Amino acid sequence: MAIAYPFSAIVGQDEMKTALLIAAVDQDVGGVLVFGDRGTGKSTAIRALAALMPNIPVVTGCPYHCDPGSPTPGLCAQCENGGKDFKTREQPMPVVDLPLGATEDRVIGTLDLEKALRLGEKAFEPGLLAQAHRGFLYIDEVNLLEDHIVDALLDVAASGENVVEREGLSIRHPARFVLVGSGNPEEGELRPQLLDRFGLSVDVRTPTELDMRVQIVKLRDEFERDREAFVKKWKRKDSAVRRKVEKARAQLNDIDLAPDVLERAAALCMTLGTDGLRGELTLVRAARALASLEGKAEVGLKQLRQVAPSVLRHRLRRDPLDESGSTTRIERALEEVLDPA
Repeated sequence: MAIAYPFSAIVGQDEMKTALLIAAVDQDVGGVLVFGDRGTGKSTAIRALAALMPNIPVVTGCPYHCDPGSPTPGLCAQCENGGKDFKTREQPMPVVDLPLGATEDRVIGTLDLEKALRLGEKAFEPGLLAQAHRGFLYIDEVNLLEDHIVDALLDVAASGENVVEREGLSIRHPARFVLVGSGNPEEGELRPQLLDRFGLSVDVRTPTELDMRVQIVKLRDEFERDREAFVKKWKRKDSAVRRKVEKARAQLNDIDLAPDVLERAAALCMTLGTDGLRGELTLVRAARALASLEGKAEVGLKQLRQVAPSVLRHRLRRDPLDESGSTTRIERALEEVLDPA
C-alpha cells in the first residue's frame, strides 16, 4: 500500500481541510466537491484524511463490511439472515477510487461469471459502491464522469442502498459513503443533479504567497526523499487529528443549536435565493459538525458563518445582473443577515 502524505503536513488550503474533516465527522453532510487548479493538493488531502481515519468494526466474511452494531434494516441480506451471532473484526475505513473509464457493471456490481461457469450457480460480484460502503468514494475529474454512471450514483446517494436487477439477479445491499469529487472547472461543468448531492463545495487556488509556496515544496521534497521518516515525524500531529475526529463523532448528537441559528440559516438561504430546503439542512449539519470538532456545546453564528461559503456556493443560481463570484455574493449576504446595521 502506498504511503499517504500526512494530513497535518498539508500547508494552506484551510477551507478544504475543514470541509473534509466536517464530512468525516458527519457522513450525512453529503460529501465534498473540491474544484480548482491542478497541483493544489486536492487528491493529496483526500487520501491523507482517509489514511488517518480510525478502523471500523465489520462482520467477518461480509462482502459489504456491514457494521455489527447496525440495526437489522441497515445490514445486507447475508448478515440479516445470519442473525446477530456473527464474528467481527476491525479494518481500515475503505477508500475507493472510481476511475473515469469504469463500466456500469464495475460500479454497481454484476454476475460473478467465474462461479456461473465453474459451478453453474448465479452469484453476485460486488462493485465499487459495495467496496465504498462506510468509507469514502473518491472521483477525480468528477465533471468528466459519464452520464450513466452519474445516474447510478444519484440513485444510491438518495437511498443509501444499491439495487441491482440483471441477468436473473435481484440484489439489494447498503451503500452509504462519503462522496468526494475533485476536478478542474475549465474542463467542464458538473451536472446540476449531481452537484446538488454534494453537501460542501470548495474552491482551491494556487498559493500566491512566496513563503507558503517555498514551505509546500520543501515539505513535499522531504516526503519524497524518505516517506517513512516523514510520516513518523508527523505521526503525533496526525494522531491528534484522529482523536479529534473520533471525539467529535462521538459527541455529535449532543451538540445543541443556539436559539437564532435556524432562523439565520433560513434567512441566509432566502436572501441568496437557493432552491429547496437542502441548503438550510446542510448548513445546520455542517455547523454542528464544526462545533463538535471545536469542542463546543452548541452551534453558534460563528460556525454558521464559517461553513456558509462551502455549503452554499454551488447552490446559487447564476445572476446575469451580478457578475461577482458566488463567494462574494455569500459574503454580502452574511453581512446583511448576520451583521445587520
